[in-house]
Order: sequence, then structure tokens, then C-alpha cells
Amino acid sequence: MTSPPPDSVDATLRLLGDGGYVGDRSLATALFLALRLNRPLFLEGEAGVGKTEIAKVLAATLGRRLIRLQCYEGLDVSSAVYEWNYPRQMLEIRLAEAAGSHDREAIAKDIFSDAFLVRRPLLQAIAHDDPEPPVLLIDELDRTDEPFEAYLLEVLSDFQITIPELGPIVAKNAPIVIVTSNRTREIHDALKRRCFYHWVDYPDAARERRIIAVKAPGTPERLSAQIVGFVQRLRREDLFKSPGVAETLDWAQALVQLDALELDPHTINDTLGTLLKYQDDIEKIRGSEASRLLADVKAELAHAEA
Repeated sequence: MTSPPPDSVDATLRLLGDGGYVGDRSLATALFLALRLNRPLFLEGEAGVGKTEIAKVLAATLGRRLIRLQCYEGLDVSSAVYEWNYPRQMLEIRLAEAAGSHDREAIAKDIFSDAFLVRRPLLQAIAHDDPEPPVLLIDELDRTDEPFEAYLLEVLSDFQITIPELGPIVAKNAPIVIVTSNRTREIHDALKRRCFYHWVDYPDAARERRIIAVKAPGTPERLSAQIVGFVQRLRREDLFKSPGVAETLDWAQALVQLDALELDPHTINDTLGTLLKYQDDIEKIRGSEASRLLADVKAELAHAEA
């Protein structure tokens, strides 16, 4: 069952909450304006802060189909937009020849028709026949090459795709577009101008504790406070890759499985691999550094409780 888009920033915030996403008002404002004004929303931020989840929650709470284009280096039009079903076209040509047809123009018109078109995610979203527009997630755009980024300009500005054999295909009802980037490279200004922009930052301690309460509800409150305090301090360290919210949740769930009631240096050392993903970072934190950070966390929590 589909639902209408939210009619206010507060309703957008509630919509995210209904989907289990603990967002802030600035995100809700950007999302509300993108929905109201029918503009793509460009979400940028570190990996693991919840950018992709926003599109998933939006599709689920609005009851829309989610069409996801996962970007990667070398992504091209045939994988992202469309391609022709060449084996079927060849078969059609041979059948026409066997039937005695030699009208090349008629054959070409027949095989370059919608029946022989293989629709990839972008074309599926533009030429959809859903009752309500789907959510198109263009995920990790920074992983693609610049030529593909340039190709998206037509899609995001006019909601249309041009196929040489068929001409322009224009969306009758434009999809909701969410574009994400981990900022491994800069995205060109021309593409950003076609979108509303929002930087998705790491949450503060209070919001991260609320996220754990929603996503890992079995986590003891004291343990949750220590987890968040420790992770927040890790993000201030000079690490190759700071832990995102996804890693915080992984760690919380792992510690619950180990029946941990609070953090201790031994448990931290044994479970750092769920929190940090590079060996150099693990070696830097393991041992005395982990003990120091944990002592700081416990001292701060004790002071707050006093």
C-alpha cells in the first residue's frame, strides 16, 4: 500500500522514525524539500553513516518500489541504462529471412523496438509503469568514472533517457531519486547543481545511543553508553577508516551475543575486528590505547552520573 509524501518537515522526521531511522531535523528538511519540489537528493558522507538506508526506509515507508543502481568503476550504459537483446534480434532476423522477408528497413524497425529492449535500473525508473513513482537509489556514485557521471546529467535534469534507435524516453511520473557518495573523489558541480545536497555526518553521542536502542534493542543501557563513548573517541583518533554507525551496531550486536554487560580491555581487544576494518588501525588501538580510551569513557560516564 502506497502512502503520499509527507506534508511537512515534522512529518518527514516521523516518516523516517516509522522506518526505524533516527535522523535529525536538517536531514528531514532536505528530504522534505526534495520530495516536495521533485528534485534529486544528493547525500554525501563517510561510509557507514546511513546514506543508503535513507533510500531503503523511504521506499518502505512510502510503499514504493526501490530500484537500486550500485555504482562501480567501469559502469557503462549497457549495465546501468539499457542494452539490446542481441541474441533475440539475431533470431528474429533469421526467422524473417527464412520466411522470405528481405525488407531491411522493416526488419530493422521491428528488432529495434521496445520488445527487444533490456531495461537496466535507470531506464526501469524513468519508464516505470508503477501506480506511484519508485525510489531510484544511485548508490556510491563516486565509484564510477566521470563519463558516466556526465551521462547522468540528462537523467537528473530532465528525467529522460535518449536511445538513438527510439529517441528520447521521458518519465511520465518522475521517480524519487537519492544519490549517495562516500567522497572518495569529488563529484562535478554540474551534477550537484541538479540536486539538493545534504552532508550526512557521524551522529552525536545522544543520537547514536538512540540508534542502538532502535536497531539493537537488546543492548544493556550501560553497555550502550560505553560503546558509544568508546566509538566517539575512536573517531577522534588518526585512523585509516573511522568506524561508522554500521560498525557501531555490529559491535553492539556482537557484544550482546557474548553476554557482555559492560566493556573491559580484554573484550575490546577480542572484538576490535567488528569495529575496525584495517589491521593497522586494530594494532594501533589494541592493548594500552584501548585501555586508555575505555578509562576515559568510564570516567566521563561516572562524572555524568554523579
